[in-house]
Amino acid sequence: MTLEIQPIGNTYSEQVIDLILNIQQKEFNIPITIEDQPDLLKIESFYRERGGNFWGAFIDGELVGTIALVKFDDNAGAIRKMFVKKEFRGKEHQIAQKLLDILISYCLENKIDKIMLGTVSVLNAAMRFYERNQFTVIAKEDLPAKFPLMNADNIFYIRNLNEV
Repeated sequence: MTLEIQPIGNTYSEQVIDLILNIQQKEFNIPITIEDQPDLLKIESFYRERGGNFWGAFIDGELVGTIALVKFDDNAGAIRKMFVKKEFRGKEHQIAQKLLDILISYCLENKIDKIMLGTVSVLNAAMRFYERNQFTVIAKEDLPAKFPLMNADNIFYIRNLNEV
């Protein structure tokens, strides 16, 4: 079993949509559709052209995880689309951790020192994961005006990368 993480673009939209909608709708019963996430149909213009990126984790050629960064200010970005297929989650594979590490490296290389994200309170494992990775809860009203809000999100996190 070989894990490979690489930046991906629009050619992977179908696989990305398949992975993410399955997790959102079937596993967590979040009432969200592709219409609510048009960014997944235009990965390159939504993420890359603005200074962010979108990565896919592949095991033996199968897309099993994603993470994306929306750059929304000179030195700030938002983590989006962090999903790992159920059977590849956890300490054994560490795919989520490897995806996050790649995103953080990208941020450091590109002088993005604040990363934020929104998530949904039913995703308890995700919240524990972010807290283990030095993210702290921030009130919605304390988010920067330019932060790209998603309607479903109700818990928000921030991490300053220049603080050790």
